[in-house]
Amino acid sequence: QVQVVESGGGLVQAGGSLRLSCAASGSIFTINNIHWYRQAPGKQRELVARISSGGTTDYADSVKGRFTIYRDNAKNTVYLEMNSLKPEDTAVYYCNAVLRPRDTDSFASYWGQGTQVTVSS
Repeated sequence: QVQVVESGGGLVQAGGSLRLSCAASGSIFTINNIHWYRQAPGKQRELVARISSGGTTDYADSVKGRFTIYRDNAKNTVYLEMNSLKPEDTAVYYCNAVLRPRDTDSFASYWGQGTQVTVSS
């Protein structure tokens, strides 16, 4: 069984920083891309950042220069370092991992439960 768990959310003032973690655990053969999404109240879920198995990264325009995604493959963990936070960054942040479980031949998409980030003005 595979689990994806986010942590690190919280309440922070505008201009502050937070680091989110996304840990994949269980019977995993290999992990491909990992994505961070966010969903604000009344809005659609949007892609914030992603990182490939080789470390290639991509960011939404709204977070470029402020957020950094990186991974620790030994720990099956991806981090999202968020700096210069703005009230409009307030959302539930979700991690999505594309991985191949052991004893399977295909990749599948796994979601975490989400972690709340609230930025006060």
